[in-house]
Amino acid sequence: METSLAFQYDRKADILYVNTRPPYPEQESEELGDEIIARLNPVTEEIENLEILFFSTRLLRSSLFKVPVSAHLYPVTA
Repeated sequence: METSLAFQYDRKADILYVNTRPPYPEQESEELGDEIIARLNPVTEEIENLEILFFSTRLLRSSLFKVPVSAHLYPVTA
């Protein structure tokens, strides 16, 4: 099943949320390193949400910002 990504930024907490679905209480959480939290499906262990902490600070760094996950992105067609 193809899923689109939804991005939401919480300016007060400085967190970028990348979601494939709304978060729910049964999801497991795992830190991927560098203050990036993955929320996992409890059955399939697939990443359903990412929380990127201190997002605006990352944009001010001179180095490239990388998220430690792999993805295959395809355009959505009507």
